[in-house]
Amino acid sequence: MDITNLTVSELKEKIKNKELTSEEITKAYIDRINEKEKDVKAFVTTLCDEALEQAKEIDKKRESGEIKSELAGIPIGIKDNICTKGIKTTCSSRMLEDFVSPYNATVTEKVLSEGLIDLGKMNMDEFAMGASTEYSYFKKTSNPWNLNTVPGGSSGGSAAAVAAKLVPWALGSDTGGSIRQPASFCGVVGLKPTYGLVSRYGLVAFASSLDQIGPITKDVTDAAMLLNIIAGHDEKDSTSYDIEKKDYTKALKNDVKGLKIGVPKEFFAEGINAEVKEKLEEAIETYKKLGATVEEISLDIAKYSLATYYIIACAEASSNLGRFDGIRYGHRTEHFTNLKELYRNSRSEGFGPEVKRRIILGTYVLSSGYYDAYYKKAQQVRTLVKKEFAKAFEKYDVLLTPTSPTVAFEIGTRSNNPLEMYLADICTVSVNIAGLPGISIPCGVDSKQMPIGMQLIGNRFAEETILNAAYTFEQEYRFRDKFQPSLCKK
Repeated sequence: MDITNLTVSELKEKIKNKELTSEEITKAYIDRINEKEKDVKAFVTTLCDEALEQAKEIDKKRESGEIKSELAGIPIGIKDNICTKGIKTTCSSRMLEDFVSPYNATVTEKVLSEGLIDLGKMNMDEFAMGASTEYSYFKKTSNPWNLNTVPGGSSGGSAAAVAAKLVPWALGSDTGGSIRQPASFCGVVGLKPTYGLVSRYGLVAFASSLDQIGPITKDVTDAAMLLNIIAGHDEKDSTSYDIEKKDYTKALKNDVKGLKIGVPKEFFAEGINAEVKEKLEEAIETYKKLGATVEEISLDIAKYSLATYYIIACAEASSNLGRFDGIRYGHRTEHFTNLKELYRNSRSEGFGPEVKRRIILGTYVLSSGYYDAYYKKAQQVRTLVKKEFAKAFEKYDVLLTPTSPTVAFEIGTRSNNPLEMYLADICTVSVNIAGLPGISIPCGVDSKQMPIGMQLIGNRFAEETILNAAYTFEQEYRFRDKFQPSLCKK
């Protein structure tokens, strides 16, 4: 039995039935990391020795009846912009290369209190700015389906690790598609919850009105299980909503009869790869066969969303990253003779090119004389985007789009062309602008055996609806039974 091939729900049952111990599970993943991490480069920091000791301790406590959680002793990977007490939280940046967080993020606290074992911090685009995980200060992560291609970003380390079976599941963050797009590229499930459903306390901010933590998993059931753990009101986060606690696994009914699905034609227009479009059309036919009502609709926001997103995101990034000044914490230059040089040189040395690009753009759109023309206008368009979605959800339960217009591209082919890289987010950013939930699930592979992702968008706090729609398709299509990354075949 290949332990690392099992989903978390399967691992949970095997622990419950005493077929596996936490030590056996953790050791299987550590062995896998030792074998494959050199190829994938998914981790910034590994915690293998600590994880094994923790697993042994959990097994002892389970034997004595001290542990009640059925998920205790199952490993997890945590994206490196989510604070972990006593462990480096670098955001894959030189600026925070040696930063050890003095506290846990709320989501970290929740997974650890459930007894999950932190296997390490996952690589990412620096400060979550990027769509390929090529902008990490430490290393470029590779896609397990083809090591010459990118895993997507910014949560590329998390998605690649789940796909390569280095962790059973992982936490990522999504500002404009940073969970869903790498999930699409790596053939796994990525869920971006409704803004405010999961606490952002302890998430190093990129764009505060857009950022959201969510799960990256092998299947939809695991995504629902992890959402159960991390969702909920947090008084430490002023944007956290206080809504009734739910068990999202109960929504997985494998039935979409009567479900109304809208397919926005603008998301299938010019720029969408032909094979991606073909697989999405096949998925639409599958939903029709399963009893859902599917109709083409117009959602005339796609052409405005990308520009709106990058104005708002860069403006907020410019503001949020102002705290990294070489004085309070983070990288401090050795080359300065006055305060101005200390600021300038610390930030010049500490930030990479993509972060600098977005800070400059954000500072520009917030500057006197340009604020009304750019930032204020973008916020007005944001309101229109929300209204367009709200109008669509008056008639439809779910909206179906591609997650990405293409499959994973080769490393190095877009990293020097920012505009082309930004276009990778065109199908996902509008969901963040409107604060909606979205999930990406694999719906096939192209002629080169690279995975293709389908995005399902729901109304605010309608995670149950999109989880069930995704689960029903997953049960019918059985992607994991048909396809696996090339790295997992060796």
